Amino acid sequence: MKIIVVGDTHIPKRAKKIPQVIKRASLEADLMIHVGDWQTLDVYQEFLSLGNVEGVYGNVDDQELKAILPEKRILLVHSFKIGIFHGHGRTSTTEKRAIQAFENDKVDCILFGHSHIPVMKYHEDILLFNPGSATDKRKQKEFSYGILEVGEQLRAKHIFYSNRE
Repeated sequence: MKIIVVGDTHIPKRAKKIPQVIKRASLEADLMIHVGDWQTLDVYQEFLSLGNVEGVYGNVDDQELKAILPEKRILLVHSFKIGIFHGHGRTSTTEKRAIQAFENDKVDCILFGHSHIPVMKYHEDILLFNPGSATDKRKQKEFSYGILEVGEQLRAKHIFYSNRE
């Protein structure tokens, strides 16, 4: 199973539309997961038009999104439990908040966003994965999203690109 992981799209504030590279990737994906900061319900609906989408809300998302999306969720994909949480909060670091969000859950992977910084590493036996931002690279060299390949193993990688159009 191929999963596209995207976050921090901030549309329409940081970009006018979903980047073409994300739209093309969605054609080959079984599922897309958005880790929050879509910004508006219209953006959520546009992602739904691209295929099967799951996600959570982030700190800049409007009340309409918060009414239909959870703050955190766990998806069972094959035999893997994937935790999804935006990462916002007031204490600690984004990464630590993501870990804390699932401290009472047995998950194999935690997908998070908020910092716009791509991360792929293990904390104990849990894969921590932040796709970076699809439209707002901040101090990063390029925009990014992620791919999770789920089969007998769980594999992740980042895809970097320079044009967010």
